[in-house]
Amino acid sequence: MASLNAYSFLLVLFITSGVVIATKKNDKFIKENNCEAKMDMPCVLEVFDSIFKTGSVTNKCCGELLVLGKKCHHALVKRALENPIFENLDQKTIMHKSITTWDNCLKLSHSPSPSA
Repeated sequence: MASLNAYSFLLVLFITSGVVIATKKNDKFIKENNCEAKMDMPCVLEVFDSIFKTGSVTNKCCGELLVLGKKCHHALVKRALENPIFENLDQKTIMHKSITTWDNCLKLSHSPSPSA
């Protein structure tokens, strides 16, 4: 449990501080498109947990992810992978999980709502 708390703390610190080693291209795109401000923190954590650990994304957070947009999502994941705290992770696996998370949210948004 302590490692989960430490992971969450590092993730929040990483996302909120902006202290990352990132390519100028990703940083420029993220800044120009205001990518970091389009999702609330609980949804950011939920999406990142689904990509960097295991878990699923709620309907609410899928909606926020889709509003964020695929290019912002991709740029933020790539920037995260450039951070030293994630250097031991398999980048191919993370990118695959990122695409899977996006695709699952996209499918969810197109599925019919249950009738009341």
